[in-house]
Order: sequence, then C-alpha cells, then structure tokens
Amino acid sequence: MQSVLAIVGCGKRGPSVVALESDARVLALGDSLTVGYGATPEEAWPALLAQSTGWRVDNEGVIGDTSVGALERLEALLAANRYDAVLVGIGGNDMLRGAPQQTTPDNLAAIVRTALAHTPHVALIATPAPEPLRATLGSLGDAEFYRVVAQAEKALLIPDVYATVLSDPVLRSNRIHANAKGYG
Repeated sequence: MQSVLAIVGCGKRGPSVVALESDARVLALGDSLTVGYGATPEEAWPALLAQSTGWRVDNEGVIGDTSVGALERLEALLAANRYDAVLVGIGGNDMLRGAPQQTTPDNLAAIVRTALAHTPHVALIATPAPEPLRATLGSLGDAEFYRVVAQAEKALLIPDVYATVLSDPVLRSNRIHANAKGYG
C-alpha cells in the first residue's frame, strides 16, 4: 500500500507527487516548528504526518536550532538510518538572530545536497521572513531564499505553510510558533 505526499515542485520539475510506501521512513529535520513547540508532541506536524500516512516520521527538530546546527546533525542522522524522504524546515532562528545574509541559503544548499545523496525525495519547508509590520497585518510571506535554494539544488519546495499559519492568530501559540490547530 502506498501513501501519497503531494508537494508543490520547484524549478524544472514542476508540480510533483511523490508516492512513498505506507511503511516509509521520513526524516523531519528542523527547529521548534518541527518539534511542535506550543503543542504536545502528538500534535506536532511530524506526528500528524505519521498518523495520516502510516509512515515512520522521525522528528529531529531541535528548539532554537539554526541551519548550522541542522547541517552539523544531518550526517549522523543519515548514517544511523535509511530514509525514504527528508523534509527540511530550518532557518527561522537564523533570520531572528541576524545571521549573515548568505549563511542560511548556503547551509540550506549543503543540507539539501547531503540529503539528496541519501534519497531523491528531499523537500524544503519555507519559513517566513521576520517582518514585524507584515506579521502585525497578518500577511507573512516566505523568505525568498527557500525558492532560490530549492530551484538551484533541484529539491522540492513546500511554500506558504508556516507563513499562512503564523499569519493567523487563531493558529498560533505565540508570535513565532503554531498551536495544535496550526500544526494540524
């Protein structure tokens, strides 16, 4: 039996549908949004994805993590397990902490290249750019470098998820994290 993960493609690939077996193993690499901060572990999106697909989704989110930290952790995670897909949601803390402008895209590109050497199914989950005025108006948008990196590295892009959720106060536990409804 197969579960289907529909992901909006990027670059020359166009829209894509990736079929993974129902017993697929998926790595969710990220920060507090991957951990599910603001909700219970069972309400985090990796747990919900596993529940809805039957996949084994390893939640390797780390609260406060940056792209540097995720890149440093990735090799060991990939060496320890065989993954059928890797979902990467990292970079928000880089932007919030004022990391040098090219650091995050460079680290994301390295993360994608490393993951693609392990599995052909790698997706970037775009994080919104920290724009206080847009956040106040409820209209956050993804940081542009996610699209650029996904296209350059031939990865799939999952756009507008965090931006949409974090733009809606009903879906947030605080200014930068979702609540259980938002992760759902």
